[in-house]
Amino acid sequence: MVRVQVLLSEEEREAFRLQAEKEGTSLSAWLLEAARRHLEEEAAPRLKSTRDLKRFFADCRKREAGREPDWDAHLSMIAESKASGGSRT
Repeated sequence: MVRVQVLLSEEEREAFRLQAEKEGTSLSAWLLEAARRHLEEEAAPRLKSTRDLKRFFADCRKREAGREPDWDAHLSMIAESKASGGSRT
């Protein structure tokens, strides 16, 4: 394990601390998680061209089975769920 010192303004430290507290974690754990999230986002593939976008959708088609229902089918399922899901009191 290695210790890293980070210099923050009082305002930044307090804002980060409050957010960590809201999320039920320590400031150091919150900062570590934020850094990890940033690394993951940076490692995600970037779509920089039409070719990249076409390759992305081709990969999605290979990975996914079946077809996405059309919008009317989604709305119908939502309406059915609302009608049968809960009490009306």
